[in-house]
Amino acid sequence: MSVASADHDNALTALAESDVPAYMKELGQRARAAAKTLRAADSGSKNRALCAIARELDAARPALLEANQADLERGRQNGLDAALLDRLALTEARIDAMITGLEQVGALPDPVGEISAMNYRPSGIQVGKMRVPLGVIGIIFESRPNVTIEAASLCLKSGNACILRGGSEAQASNAALNACLQAGLKSAGLPSSAVQVVATTDRAAVGALITMPEFVDVIIPRGGKSLIARISLEARVPVIKHLDGVCHVYIDATADPAKALAIAINAKTHRYGTCNTMETLLVDAAVADLILPELARAFAEFEVELRGCERTRALLPQALEATEEDWAAEYLAPILAVRVVDGIDDAMAHIERYSSQHTDAIVTEDYSLARRFMAEVDSSSVVVNASTRFADGFEYGLGAEIGISTDKLHARGPVGLEGLTTQKYVVLGEGQVRQ
Repeated sequence: MSVASADHDNALTALAESDVPAYMKELGQRARAAAKTLRAADSGSKNRALCAIARELDAARPALLEANQADLERGRQNGLDAALLDRLALTEARIDAMITGLEQVGALPDPVGEISAMNYRPSGIQVGKMRVPLGVIGIIFESRPNVTIEAASLCLKSGNACILRGGSEAQASNAALNACLQAGLKSAGLPSSAVQVVATTDRAAVGALITMPEFVDVIIPRGGKSLIARISLEARVPVIKHLDGVCHVYIDATADPAKALAIAINAKTHRYGTCNTMETLLVDAAVADLILPELARAFAEFEVELRGCERTRALLPQALEATEEDWAAEYLAPILAVRVVDGIDDAMAHIERYSSQHTDAIVTEDYSLARRFMAEVDSSSVVVNASTRFADGFEYGLGAEIGISTDKLHARGPVGLEGLTTQKYVVLGEGQVRQ
């Protein structure tokens, strides 16, 4: 690093501590300038940067683990629970996963510059669409330091500059990861401001980041419901978000019992703390007496607490009584709400009322009912005869994802590289003028 560059970085760090609004404005200006450079960068340059960052992570393992231990110790002192400490922890395996993730993103096709739907018009001009970066993306996230690398890699490959604001609990880890990012960008000849990690934990930085439309094109929050709700309410920049993952599986009267059992068990127990985990099970009354006892025995082996409607409890006396709040709950825990319904219309009415429009599934052998469910259930992912747990970028063939959107404008469902781009019209002519 040159003396001038070091002096500039030191001045920026000092500004972060003394004047947060001025500091965030400086980050925004730097990001906007970097976005212009990235817009013109070819795939080779971006891939070289990703490979260089991977090498830097590998070489920096001792420093990364040391920084993370400092965060973990501070977290224990501040009373973070075991689940949050686990999300915060970096291990050799998680560093390996970050490196693999960088390599995977590097291997993905670059969507930038792709031209589609090109066709001739009667005037003789050709009209099509070119895929281009969004520009500058602000990403606000909590706890997991690996998000720093995931977010940076996806933004970089899609030609976007990014400003990353991690949680205060991961401050030391994110600073160590940022050093790897900066070294990798420099090695590939890309501007260091292509990826900027906010150096202050002052919450005013979030308020500034989400109200700078002159510098930031999109905000992506990754964290708890309260964080996302606050950002959605206060942002003056478009937000790609989802608040809840209240996902349903509906077992139709024609469902194959073996399929239904496997899908329901996997959708609930594969992982409890994910947004695509089933939180409510709906079972057609025609097969409830056959299906529910088998499912209850299987869920008991996983120590899943069942909360059911009156008809469910008549078949499963061990189930607790479900309240109105249970039908809209995202438990993120070994708890499952169960309701017996009268056919697909009753099931879809329940989903319409309580779903968060994330992922909802049907198990059925009736093709016409499957088609109806796909057409009429208004969720970002609708699944037929498979687990809701497939609803993520990797399983959908997108590679890594920046998050899952339940919005309807711009991006919906898992947001990968294509979701971090937009399209503009391109027109090719040979001297035509409009008559």
